[in-house]
Amino acid sequence: MVYKIIVAGRLEFGSEKTFKKVLDMYNFRVENFYKFDLLFREEVFDHENFYLNIPRLVKHSDEKSWSNTIKLLEYLSEFSISGSVMLWKIDDSTSKKKVTHKIIEPVTDKVAVKSFIKGRDLVEQKGKENEAIQALSKAIEKYERHSLAYERRGLVNYKFKNYEDAIYDFSKSIDLNPNNPQAYYGRARVKTILKDREAAVKDLDMAVKTSIPLQAIHNKSRLEKAELLTKLGQSEKAEFDLKFLSNRKYDDADPFSKNHKYICFTYGKLLLKLEKPMEAITIFEKAMAMPDGKKKIAQADILLNYGMALQKSGKKGFKKNWKNAAELGSKKAKDLLLEFA
Repeated sequence: MVYKIIVAGRLEFGSEKTFKKVLDMYNFRVENFYKFDLLFREEVFDHENFYLNIPRLVKHSDEKSWSNTIKLLEYLSEFSISGSVMLWKIDDSTSKKKVTHKIIEPVTDKVAVKSFIKGRDLVEQKGKENEAIQALSKAIEKYERHSLAYERRGLVNYKFKNYEDAIYDFSKSIDLNPNNPQAYYGRARVKTILKDREAAVKDLDMAVKTSIPLQAIHNKSRLEKAELLTKLGQSEKAEFDLKFLSNRKYDDADPFSKNHKYICFTYGKLLLKLEKPMEAITIFEKAMAMPDGKKKIAQADILLNYGMALQKSGKKGFKKNWKNAAELGSKKAKDLLLEFA
């Protein structure tokens, strides 16, 4: 069977000596074990910076190439000092798409590796933020090009509201690895708080471009980008991202699926603003058929806006929806009923 396979990430080896050793081992294994049954060739190696670097690779291949690639990456990761490589195998042969996800990263006794893992885990534990910074700083001390450690430390500084330090850490992470969407997303969050919305939109756009739609960071970045564009009065640009997110089919296991109703409602309101009431009707009906999600939307607000879309489209039923909205407490619906009495 042929699958769609996506590979993205980087393994960093830290020194020329280790890098040469890795290349020798790679060539030996390709020649003796894998031959052509791999998803990539030697071109992924950055000889100047001592990386294995795959910004994004999309291929259609079989189980053997998938399995061989994972085995090889897992072996090479034992010699890396930083980084991670993510792989997705997508099976579209059935009505319900099946996605297999794999993350490969260094797990060794090297101080930089152990300190990063410790710090990364502590970031998620409330009250352990100072310990997290210490561990992540130690990882950076041992390997100064540790882009992932800078990004995680930036997140802790963001939580502490140390915004200047957070900007420094996120920016340093981006300088070291311009293909890490988490760093762009983190810096965008800081810039949003600092009211630098235009700069935040640019960072969110880069987070979208450096991630893939299967990642949560991709969808989060698109949504926040659309919300900022709307606030900046750039509704036409916001429409592109909201349309993408509203039309997506989300797996129930995907936490982001809980935003789907909110996205559709937000998209419907934007379509009204853009004078596209017929399209808005379809989106509002889609939203009304969905269960409540992460962000609660008052039924009165949906009925109000659905009625406005019907009225602008010259369709019947708008007054009935406004009446129902008014009964649920919508003052604007009451005013519209009086206006169109």
